[in-house]
Amino acid sequence: GVGAARARNLTFMVGGVEQEFDAAKELLTCMGSSIVYCGEVGTGQAAKICNNMLLGISMLGTAETMNLGIR
Repeated sequence: GVGAARARNLTFMVGGVEQEFDAAKELLTCMGSSIVYCGEVGTGQAAKICNNMLLGISMLGTAETMNLGIR
């Protein structure tokens, strides 16, 4: 989010040629605290999608639990 970006505390999940990742890593560390190389092109995006899906499932479970608690 915006707060993490301002604090330079973002996480980057990067896919692509490893030599290009190594060249870009120094720049990415200016914006984030966790820079993860995921493999080939597209794997960083796949990791981000999986992370977002897991977060969504967790939020849904929390909402359902709160709703059950209210009843």
